[in-house]
Amino acid sequence: MTSYLSTSFYSNAKLADILVDLKFINKDHEFIFYEVLNKVVNVSPFVLNCITKNSIIIHELVESGYLFQESSLYRFNSDIHNLLSSISNDNDLYKILRYYRNREMVRIAWRDIAGWANIEDTMLEITCLAEAFISETLDYLFAKLCIEKGCPINKLGQIQNIVVVGMGKLGAWELNFSSDIDLIFFYESDGLLTDKKSTSYFEFYTKLVQSFIKAIDSNTENGFVFRVDTRLRPFGESGPIVMNYDGLEIYYQGQAREWERYAMVKSRVIYGDVNAGERLQALLTQFTYRRYLDYRAVGELRQLKKKINIELQSKDKLNNIKLGLGGIREIEFIGQVFQLIRGGRDKILRERSILKVFDILYELNLLPIEIISTLKESYRFLRTVENRLQQYEDKQTHDIPKNITQQNILASGLDYPDWESLSNKIQSVRLVVHDIFNQIIANRNSLSDEYNIIDWLDADISFISTHLRALGYSSPESIINLIIQFKQSYSVRKITARGVNELNRLISKILEYIVNYDNNFDILSRLFNLFNALAGRNVYYALLNENKQALSQLINLASKSSWIVNLISNHPILLDELLDSQSLYSPVTRQSLNDELNYFLQQINVDDMDELLNALRQFKNANILRIAAADLYGIISISVISDYLSLLAEVILEYVLQHAWRLTVLRHGTPPQTNLGQIKGFGIIAYGKLGGLELSYSSDLDLVFLYGGVSDTTLTVGENPIPCAQFYAKVVKRMVVILTTHVHSGTLYEIDLRLRPSGNSGLLVSSLEAYQTYQLENSWTWEQQALVRARFITGDAIIADSFHIIRQRSLCRKRDTMLLKSEVLEMRCKMRQNLEVKITGRFDLKQAIGCIADIEFIVQFAVLALSYEHHNLIRWTDVLRLLVCLQEIGFFSVEETELLSNAYCQFREQSHHAALLEQSATASENDFVSIRSRVATVWHDKIERT
Repeated sequence: MTSYLSTSFYSNAKLADILVDLKFINKDHEFIFYEVLNKVVNVSPFVLNCITKNSIIIHELVESGYLFQESSLYRFNSDIHNLLSSISNDNDLYKILRYYRNREMVRIAWRDIAGWANIEDTMLEITCLAEAFISETLDYLFAKLCIEKGCPINKLGQIQNIVVVGMGKLGAWELNFSSDIDLIFFYESDGLLTDKKSTSYFEFYTKLVQSFIKAIDSNTENGFVFRVDTRLRPFGESGPIVMNYDGLEIYYQGQAREWERYAMVKSRVIYGDVNAGERLQALLTQFTYRRYLDYRAVGELRQLKKKINIELQSKDKLNNIKLGLGGIREIEFIGQVFQLIRGGRDKILRERSILKVFDILYELNLLPIEIISTLKESYRFLRTVENRLQQYEDKQTHDIPKNITQQNILASGLDYPDWESLSNKIQSVRLVVHDIFNQIIANRNSLSDEYNIIDWLDADISFISTHLRALGYSSPESIINLIIQFKQSYSVRKITARGVNELNRLISKILEYIVNYDNNFDILSRLFNLFNALAGRNVYYALLNENKQALSQLINLASKSSWIVNLISNHPILLDELLDSQSLYSPVTRQSLNDELNYFLQQINVDDMDELLNALRQFKNANILRIAAADLYGIISISVISDYLSLLAEVILEYVLQHAWRLTVLRHGTPPQTNLGQIKGFGIIAYGKLGGLELSYSSDLDLVFLYGGVSDTTLTVGENPIPCAQFYAKVVKRMVVILTTHVHSGTLYEIDLRLRPSGNSGLLVSSLEAYQTYQLENSWTWEQQALVRARFITGDAIIADSFHIIRQRSLCRKRDTMLLKSEVLEMRCKMRQNLEVKITGRFDLKQAIGCIADIEFIVQFAVLALSYEHHNLIRWTDVLRLLVCLQEIGFFSVEETELLSNAYCQFREQSHHAALLEQSATASENDFVSIRSRVATVWHDKIERT
């Protein structure tokens, strides 16, 4: 051993004597021990003091091999449990707990300073050690108190233990070396014990907590175990040390302060009955996370950090690496602001570890990888510095030392050649962190001081007029009237002072932004309607104030469409979609839709019908908004818009079928020879606009449901079997409920089932045999026209193949062309007579002569008339591709095809834009005069001419 020792150890004779008798498991342990010994004891006088004060510590750690290996919560629990099993009084309890604590903290400090463990492992081990002390000490004290007083019993007649919530770094598995532990104590139900004094449960648990804190927190001759901080409990230091669930719920629902919600981000139940703990965690989660995007958190955290900075400045502690500029707290705030804003909706963000939170922010594309990497690297560095500061004397300090000796020791402990190098590193890290903090929280795209807040909602007409003219409104009378009407509306008059402040900021920004818009009156009117709908939900005003990009997107969309603004008014959560212009205008694919839907559904309990209905509607509305935005900006063509809308409906129908099928299987079992999770013998056929890939923003879905491959009366295989025909009908009924039920987030789709065989009088779901018989023998010509646009959407591939065969046999029959013309013409006349919108000076884009319906009828007639000889005509269901197919066989000339295609797209595009402006699908009679006339000529040539 002597060969390993440097001369510095001879100056500490006691340490040298202790090391003489050390027995190592192997030579490798001995070598690495002495390799780092000098560094460890120089960096941490705490470690040196523990070893020299009680030599058993280093002997146990070395000779057991524990010093050289990672530990776990399980070993800590087992060790402490065994130690406590042999004690007989409180003095023994205090002594054993402190001995074990010092031994394990020496081990943890040694491994950390030596570089044998990284910072994450070190924090985790300290946290596991703290949890082991908490659980084993409480177990011991609870059992002891139960012997003395009797056991509290819950409503189920079971022993009711206390439930402990770990807060802050303990909750996040991130304890630093000399951290205190923030704890809150709860119990589920009140009651009385059966002892002579009829002790209340509250008195019982109060005594338990007091005994626990004394055992853990008291600083004896052997030190302390962990400093215990209970100030985060309800009502703080003035509140009871322990509280029941009823009191907790009342407090957090109505009396808790905003900062307490932020503190709960890292809260974690660390001790108590599992079921009681889950119920408690659910209550705390409900308090912590809002269902909406809570952008108030940005301003609140900003103000909280300002208060911290002012306090540090007053105490001359700006060199505090935890609370100072660019310190650990700023890094944590950056992650927590996203958690508080989005955690109510994105459950994945309810993570406690800040490093994991940053990984999630990258996955969700909320921060770029460069910032994520910088923050994580800075966090690890600052937490390592923090540990070295505290390992020096086992004190909870975060201040950079001013003493030159301590500065050099700190540099040495962090492997820097001198203090200047380390100081420069700390300063550069903090500058970078603070810059990122300013970008994300302190500035957040718009500082609160960016605008001098004008009190628009309390100003008189003269004041408003003066400021509008100063902004550049030369004739502000109409805008003034809007502002007056808005501020006098009932909902605005009920807004809180905080909401008024947010609205005044918002109005100032909007008025400056829209001053040069030709339709600024329309924009402001639409936005005021939105703000009226948002009244009472100040968080959305905060969202727009804190996000310059979201506000500009909203203004630009409002300038183009009242429909979009009303969509957002009805579903304010859609404001989140305005935050990212890249995703707002990105192309839609089946894979991207499926991935997004799966993400939405991962955030909820899909077996909770209310949650499912709202999640599906939120998913649909978000994508409708994106498609409409791309439409308004001309990024996508009318055919692509309909493709996207149709694809969205298909993805939703596919999931709804899977869900309805699963629920029906759980109740009645599966059809014969069907695996769990397999959809067999069933399929969905889309007709109308969905079938023809021509869906609009407000289209309903024309659907037909088919089944086959099994007898109607064959029973399902399960505990509650029913005939298969009834099974399929139940699946359809469940689908209809999911799709059409109106909840606060709206209706998913209106469903039209009248195109099924025999219409409303027919069965809800048809067998393939019945469907085939009807199509081949009983269907009307208009139903054959509808079949031209029909296509299989989702379900069993065998049903898809059978449907395609039936469709081909039905459409490809030889027909009497003249009779067909007559029937098509008759139906077209009836439609025009009953459906055409007639407004003086305008024409109906769909039903008027030479418009959409005429083009569709010409195409459908041609397919029915010519498919007997040209089977390829039934390959497509959409008008545009069918026009090309009909040109290829000579039914249309190139000029006619080009005319009809252009006309069809222009009319549909005009209809889409009318819908976005909430106008009827009509146009001025002076518009499209030539093109309508030419389409009418084609109609006459192809349909009316005999």
